[in-house]
Amino acid sequence: MHNKLRDHIQQIVPLTDEAFSTISAHFTSRKVRKHQFLIQEGDPVHYSYFVVSGLLKLAHIDANGKEHILHFATEDWWVSDYQAWFNKTKATMSLDCMEDAEVLAITLEDHNKLMAAFPKMEHFFLQKSNLSYIASQQRIISLLSTSAKERYEQFLRQYPSLVQRINKTLLASYLGISRETLSRLPV
Repeated sequence: MHNKLRDHIQQIVPLTDEAFSTISAHFTSRKVRKHQFLIQEGDPVHYSYFVVSGLLKLAHIDANGKEHILHFATEDWWVSDYQAWFNKTKATMSLDCMEDAEVLAITLEDHNKLMAAFPKMEHFFLQKSNLSYIASQQRIISLLSTSAKERYEQFLRQYPSLVQRINKTLLASYLGISRETLSRLPV
């Protein structure tokens, strides 16, 4: 499991065996089952997760009980309720396993220790954070300014393998449309 993390980090920064040994000691391996929650709304958020295998869904339930999917996290993705994790507040989102998964978990304390001890890790986490921020901005712009058909086509281009792993109801929720609208879209 840790080899996937090393490969992932080394796409941005090189690491010696000794450095990676120290870094990997800050992560806890977890195997989770389909439909198991890693984070539930209202609970404290203790970890950020690196997805080694499997598929997870980060979602928020609004006051009317409607689920809003922020994103799906698959292999080589980082995921958490980052507002709650960084601010040490209760979760406003849930993180649910849609498939059996393996993740590496890190606490905020260990995250900060790594950044202080290894400038390369600070650079790595900054790059990951920036890429996530850019992706979030693009998603917001897409939701505000493109049609349902355009959002669906964009999803197919960006995540072709993911379409086979999620059902149409969840895909519709992610795209911000109804299941019926999604079924009427020409493919």
